[in-house]
Amino acid sequence: MTTTTATYTATNTAAAMEVTKAVTQLCAQGGGGGGRRRGRGRPAVLRLDLRWGRLLRLAVISRVVRLVWDQLLACSSCAGGGGGRYRRLGPPPQGVAAGAVLSPLPRDADDDAAAADRDAADVEDVVSLKVSLLGDCQIGKTSFMVKYVGDDEEQNGLQMTGLNLMDKTLAVRGARIAFSIWDVAGDSQFLDHVPIACKDAVAILYMFDLTSRCTLTNVIDWYERARKWNKTAIPILIGTKFDDFAQLPLEMQWTIVNEARAYARAMKATLFFSSSTHNINVNKIFKFITAKLFNLPWTVERNLTVGEPIIDF
Repeated sequence: MTTTTATYTATNTAAAMEVTKAVTQLCAQGGGGGGRRRGRGRPAVLRLDLRWGRLLRLAVISRVVRLVWDQLLACSSCAGGGGGRYRRLGPPPQGVAAGAVLSPLPRDADDDAAAADRDAADVEDVVSLKVSLLGDCQIGKTSFMVKYVGDDEEQNGLQMTGLNLMDKTLAVRGARIAFSIWDVAGDSQFLDHVPIACKDAVAILYMFDLTSRCTLTNVIDWYERARKWNKTAIPILIGTKFDDFAQLPLEMQWTIVNEARAYARAMKATLFFSSSTHNINVNKIFKFITAKLFNLPWTVERNLTVGEPIIDF
């Protein structure tokens, strides 16, 4: 379009120059007679020159204005990237009624990339927290874990020889937290799993059976092994099977409570009595871990009443 306009302008300019040249020659021929005749005809020639000069200027100006106007029209018609004509839409496809809403256009590569970025952001919003369970055999560690994660999550868990892994995801104040729980079997032959279970854990649950004092004594050994591989995890001492413990004589309960509190102070750990069968303090323990890690308000009160689930911190 620009090349055509330039050629057209050059042609008009050349034509105007030729007209001017012809008028000049005509004026010169008209004034080529004698002195008297040239003197008498000079005013007429001047009037003729002025008239033709004005006509030429008007002609040039009108052509320039027309060229500019044509260029503007051409640019406005080509602004959409195509020609100046509109394309008529064909009839709607078969099965589509008139006035029906058309389906959205297929997504291009940029839209797919944006969707992938949103998916990646969702993945990054999940905070993974590793929690380890340590303690002797037959004290209820696995039952405690299954009670917290639920039966559906238990089926998706990873079961290895001497090691159980289960996950549970929950929402806390707009963020998603995924607890990865590692349960180490209490047999001595599986002590090799302690390093991998304790490494990078944010909390370690040292568990014992409230009806078996020897399992409480062995907690110190589990604590020392775990501290070799993780010195920063939150220590929590948990007494299991509180429903059976509540059936013991009060004197025995009092003795076990005092010993458990002494062990908790030595370990600088929080003490919980729990029951997987009746879901006592199971959820509170993980809420306590979350509150401790993220500095959230902790509203649970201390409970040192014998015969009730102990919470000491």
